[in-house]
Amino acid sequence: MKLHAFVAMPFGTKADPDGKLIYFNRIYDELLRPALEKAGLDVIRADEEQRAGDIRVDMFQELLMADLVLVDLTLDNPNVWYELGVRHALRARGVVLTLGPRGTKPFDIYTDRKLGYHLKDGAPDPDFLAADIDALARMTRETLAAGPERIVSPVYSLLPNLIEPDWKSLRAGAARTFWSQYDDWSAWIERARKAERPEDILVLADEAPVTALRVEAKLLAGKALFAGKHFNFALEQFETACRFDPTNLDAARRRGMCLQRIGRSDDARAIYKKILADHPREVETWALLGRLDKDAWVEAWNRDGSTPEQKRSDAGYEDALLLTAIESYVTAFRAAPGHYYSGINALTLIHLYRDLTGQPSPYDAQLACMAGGVSWATGCELLASNNYWGRATLGDLAVLDGDAATVTRAYKDAIALADRDWFSLDSTLGQLRLLQSIGFAPDRVAAGIATFERALGRLQKPAESWKPEKVFLFSGHMIDAPDRKQPRFPADKEPIAAAAIAKALDDLGATAADLALTQGASGGDILFAEAAIARGMKVQLLLPLPEPEFITASVLPAANGDDWRKRFLALRDNPLCLPPRVMPDELGPLPRDSHGNELNAFERCNLWLLNSALACGIKRTRFICLWNGSGGDGPGGTQHMVDEVKRRTGQVTWLDTRKMW
Repeated sequence: MKLHAFVAMPFGTKADPDGKLIYFNRIYDELLRPALEKAGLDVIRADEEQRAGDIRVDMFQELLMADLVLVDLTLDNPNVWYELGVRHALRARGVVLTLGPRGTKPFDIYTDRKLGYHLKDGAPDPDFLAADIDALARMTRETLAAGPERIVSPVYSLLPNLIEPDWKSLRAGAARTFWSQYDDWSAWIERARKAERPEDILVLADEAPVTALRVEAKLLAGKALFAGKHFNFALEQFETACRFDPTNLDAARRRGMCLQRIGRSDDARAIYKKILADHPREVETWALLGRLDKDAWVEAWNRDGSTPEQKRSDAGYEDALLLTAIESYVTAFRAAPGHYYSGINALTLIHLYRDLTGQPSPYDAQLACMAGGVSWATGCELLASNNYWGRATLGDLAVLDGDAATVTRAYKDAIALADRDWFSLDSTLGQLRLLQSIGFAPDRVAAGIATFERALGRLQKPAESWKPEKVFLFSGHMIDAPDRKQPRFPADKEPIAAAAIAKALDDLGATAADLALTQGASGGDILFAEAAIARGMKVQLLLPLPEPEFITASVLPAANGDDWRKRFLALRDNPLCLPPRVMPDELGPLPRDSHGNELNAFERCNLWLLNSALACGIKRTRFICLWNGSGGDGPGGTQHMVDEVKRRTGQVTWLDTRKMW
C-alpha cells in the first residue's frame, strides 16, 4: 500500500487581500496532488471524503493518522491554520508547508521550511509548473525519509519532554475508520497464521493502512511469521517496523530474537545492549539477553559426539559463560519480580553452577528468597490464568529442590492444561533432556522425562508439511485474442513456446521433487503447468479471481478459447495439481485507496505468487518468463512480475519471444 497524504487547503475560489481571485481547486488538481502522487503517496483532501457524517470527524481522523499532511498557506484561512495546529499538537513529524505568492510570511512559522510555488492569473503558472511539481515531490520524499530526530512541529520542538499519544489510544472516536480497516486486515493475518501460510502473510503485510497502523501491522505480521519459524521473513517485517518507528522497543526486541534464531548472535546482542543502555530496567530485553547468554554456554559444551562425561566436564569448565547468563536472568528478575520466566531460569542455572563446579555460586545467599519469589509469582499468575507454562514452572522448581514424586505430580498437572499442544510439551522435554545430558539431579530429571514421554506417546507428532526441493515460478504471455492488432503470442507459435519452456525446465534440473507455481492463463501459464506435470512435478495454481471470472478474463479470450478452457479444467483436475487457491478467498477483498478504488488483482496475484515461491526458500526459487520485453496490455503483467523478481532475487530465465519468432 502507498503512504497516505492529507491536504489541508482552501476549497474553490477565494480572493487574496488585494481582491485577486485564486483558484484553489486548480492548484490542487494541477500542482499539489500530482506532486504528492509523484512522490508515491495516495492523496486526499477533506472535500473528497465520500462517507456521510460530520466533515470534521473525517478531518480529525486524517490529521491524526495520515503519513503526511500538506498545508497550503497562500491565504490566512482559519480552517487551514486550525488543521495545521491540530496536526502539530498530535504529531511531531510529517508536515510539508507550501504557499503561493503572498505579501507577508506568517509569523508563527516564519522560520519553518516552506516551499513556494508560482501562480499566474490565480492558477499554477504553466511556465513553472513542471519545476514546482518536481520541487514539491522532492521535499515530500525528504520529509518522509527524515529520521526521528527531524521534528517539524514547534509544539514538540519547544516541549522536548512531550510524548506523542499512543496510536492504540486513538482507536475510539475520529480514528474509528482506520482502526476498522486494521481490524479487518488483522483478521486475515490471523487466518493466514493459523493456516501456516507465510506467503499470504507477506502479501497482507504490505497492505496495512497508514504508517501509524503500519507499525502495528508489521509487528503482527512478523509475530505470525516468527511463530511459524520463518525467521528471515519475520526479520524483514520487524526491520521495517523499526524504520517506521525507531523508538518501538517491541520491534527492536523481536528483531534481535530473529537474528538470534538465524545464528547472528553478535548482532542480536548488540541490539539488546543498545536497548538496555537507554532502558536499563527493561525486563523482557534482560530475559532475551539471558537466553542469548545461556545459548552461548550450551553451545560451548553440547557438541555432537561428546560423551556424557565430556559434556559435564566441559559444561563446568565454561563457568564464566554460565555466570554471565545467570547475571542476565537475575537482573531481569530483580527488575520485575513477577517475571517468573527469568526467575526460574536464574535458579536453574545457579543450581547447575553449584552442581557442575562443586563451588558455591555468588548468588547462594539469595537462593531461598529467589525460589520463594518464583513460587509466589507463579502462584499469582495461576490464580489469574491457570495455564500450562505456569504449572510447568512449578514442575521445574520441583526438579531443583524436590523429589521424583513431586516432579511427576507437578508436571502431570501442567500437561493437563496443555490442550494437546505437542510443541509445548516437547519444548519442556527438550530442556529436561539437556539437564540429563550433563547428569543433573538424575532421579528427578528422569521422573520428569518419563512423564512427558508418556504424554507425548499419546499424541501424534504434527506432520511436517511437504517441502519441494526447488520451486519454479512462471509468468508469460497469453495466447493472442483473434482480434489482437499487433501479434505478441500468435496461436501458431504454441509449439515453439512449449518446447522452449520444456527445455528451460530441463536445463534448470526440474524433477518430480519440485513445485511449479503459476496462474493458469491460456498460453504460457498452461504450457508451463503441462510441462511440469509431464515431469512429475506438483503444480499449484494461484487465481487472482474466482475461477469462473478467471476463465472469462484469462482463458477464453485466446484464439481457440474453448480448447484452452478444456485444457485449464484438465490441468485443474490432474492428480498432480494441488487444489487451486483463489485470492479473494485466501487474502480477502482487494485493498482500496483513499478514493475507494480497488488495487489491481493481477498485480496482487503476482506478489502472491512470488511470495509463495520465496516462502519455500530463496535459494530454492527459479523464475521462468515467456516475454517480449515490453509492457503488457494492463497492470499486473509479466513485466511487473519480472521487476518484482529482480528486486527480490535477481534470478530470471528469460525466454525472449522476439528471438523465438
